[in-house]
Amino acid sequence: MLYYKTKEEVELIRESSLLVSKTLAEIARHIRVGITTLELDRIAETFIRDHEGVPAFLDYNGFPNSLCISVNSQVVHGIPNERELTDGDICSVDCGVLKNGFYGDSAYTFIIGDVDDSTVRLLDVTRECLYKGIEKAVSGNRLGDVSEAIQRHAEMNGYSVVRELVGHGIGRNLHEKPEVPNYGKRGSGMVLREGLVIAIEPMINQGGRAVVHEQDGWTVRTADNKPSAHFEHSVAIGKEKADVLSTFDYIEEALKSNVNIKVIN
Repeated sequence: MLYYKTKEEVELIRESSLLVSKTLAEIARHIRVGITTLELDRIAETFIRDHEGVPAFLDYNGFPNSLCISVNSQVVHGIPNERELTDGDICSVDCGVLKNGFYGDSAYTFIIGDVDDSTVRLLDVTRECLYKGIEKAVSGNRLGDVSEAIQRHAEMNGYSVVRELVGHGIGRNLHEKPEVPNYGKRGSGMVLREGLVIAIEPMINQGGRAVVHEQDGWTVRTADNKPSAHFEHSVAIGKEKADVLSTFDYIEEALKSNVNIKVIN
């Protein structure tokens, strides 16, 4: 079943989504060479609870932490641990929050230290894919228009699109219908209408699109062990343009004061 939101409900989702964005900005202030992904997780949980939210991922279907942190060839759902980030890593941080009965969800891939130019380009293109998809999240378009825009931009730049994992509707539940693939055919799928809120989240690989699950049962990585990037926004379908409920602005402002991290423009 599809759940269309009232304007008031969209504003509540925006509040949750902005708390996610502020949490990722808090991560941006602390992320550096030598910090463990588990310490980043603790920082996020404390920040969320201090701002009257609940970590959405913690205990979700048994997931053990508040953040999904995926490093280098890990695509998504990485479990925070005692691994220290090292110079040259890329680090995808996916965060969800429940506040006032509604969820927000967003992800950002960080550059740690001196990352090679080819990997930086992967992140640039993945972020561009996100916004290409958002441009199509307009009433009257079809879901396939969003998916095709993401796939076309990734593939025309020589990258591959993960197909086993997709975006999703969001609202009173973290994952609602519809699924939002990052690949598809223009003009296909359901017609988008105002009141629908979706999480658009391209997962783009530098190498092949095949992925495998690690032994922890959660972490997904590329089969060829090449880097993968992930960016995500929660988005309300708009009449003339999409209404992006989360933001990267807080993150990038925080990164300006973190000398260990580069900002993606």
